[in-house]
Amino acid sequence: MEKKIQHIPVLLQESITALNIKNDGFYVDATFGMGGHSKAILSCLGKKGKLIAIDCDPYSIDFSRTIKDSRFSIIHGQFSSIENYLLKRKLHGKINGILFDLGMSSMQVDDPLRGFSFLNNGNLDMRMNPSYGLSAKEKLKYAKEEEICWILKTYGEEKFAKKIAREIFLYNQKNTISTTKELTNIVIKSIRFNKKLLRHPATRTFQAIRIWVNNELNELKTALKKTSAILAPYGRLVIISFHSLETRIIKEIILEKNNIVNIPKNIPLYSKQLISLEKNFKILPKIKPSKQEIANNPRSRSAILRIAEKLKK
Repeated sequence: MEKKIQHIPVLLQESITALNIKNDGFYVDATFGMGGHSKAILSCLGKKGKLIAIDCDPYSIDFSRTIKDSRFSIIHGQFSSIENYLLKRKLHGKINGILFDLGMSSMQVDDPLRGFSFLNNGNLDMRMNPSYGLSAKEKLKYAKEEEICWILKTYGEEKFAKKIAREIFLYNQKNTISTTKELTNIVIKSIRFNKKLLRHPATRTFQAIRIWVNNELNELKTALKKTSAILAPYGRLVIISFHSLETRIIKEIILEKNNIVNIPKNIPLYSKQLISLEKNFKILPKIKPSKQEIANNPRSRSAILRIAEKLKK
């Protein structure tokens, strides 16, 4: 009998409250996953409300068919193309709320065939969309040692990046790293494994390779740059992030748009008015999981929910 995968949405009630859902509003769940947030949004919408979900994972698209609701539709694609999707549906500038949950779904992490987890042995794939692009196995096979080191250091903030990259490269010269267990063993061999560590030694390596394989940070940058134009006045942008790399991008794209440009004192006043940046968003206080949620769902411990409300032009 196949084990049923249970997914617990992170910061569920907090994110729904943050969206400030209008009865007849238009909303986007940019990361459908297993539909936990989408179902909660639909429960708050009236008959004239609409929810558009996006996901690049074909398994999520299959799972979405369990939602029988005329107010709901889903797009199989990258959320970096969010603006194009809404332009085609003539909803550009009319969206009342957009939700990004940047965490992995249990359906992805707990399935050994997907290759995301160092705890479950399986094929070293790591693609969000298994039918698109190269797998982690294929990309690592042809990557140079210097490139692997850069990936681990940049996307995983791994302090042992050089040692791990060296071992990965040498292993692939004789064999091919085909499974998650092989990669995990290589990482453990490369560094001193202390059982008292709070996190598994392969955590950062797996994160880095997953981000690289799926081009995650560029996808996020592209999507966030479009959100201001997509949202209606007073529309809410709600983002649940899990690591510092995502945080940096959110601050870079969203928070910096609310700062006036630093202009030299010798520039005339009228010129200052012309080149100063108008604020796009009102930033609301960030929210972290409660102790109770972390106890119920340990995967939520690093989550941070950020809220930005578009200002009326």
